Amino acid sequence: MLELRPTYEHCNKALPPNSTEAMICSFECTFCKGCADDVLENVCPNCGGGFTPRPIRPKNNLKDENFLGESPATDKITYKPVDTKEHQAFAKEIKTIPPEER
Repeated sequence: MLELRPTYEHCNKALPPNSTEAMICSFECTFCKGCADDVLENVCPNCGGGFTPRPIRPKNNLKDENFLGESPATDKITYKPVDTKEHQAFAKEIKTIPPEER
């Protein structure tokens, strides 16, 4: 189950569980769409993978207690601002490779 982190990893802006702006990699590194596209160029600074929209957990109990009330978002903040110059050097070669081929 996803943690549903309370802030974005790079810019540390508040991130509500129902945000449609949250982007994650396969390790659940979480960035806003602006940072994922404009700063990171669809290259996760932690693993080199690409990003996909984070799913939204239902706020209401629609089936079998699988909802925010039973499985709330975490309150643990993961704030690790990216060194943009270092990331540009890291992403330079791989950003042109589609994530599914990296």
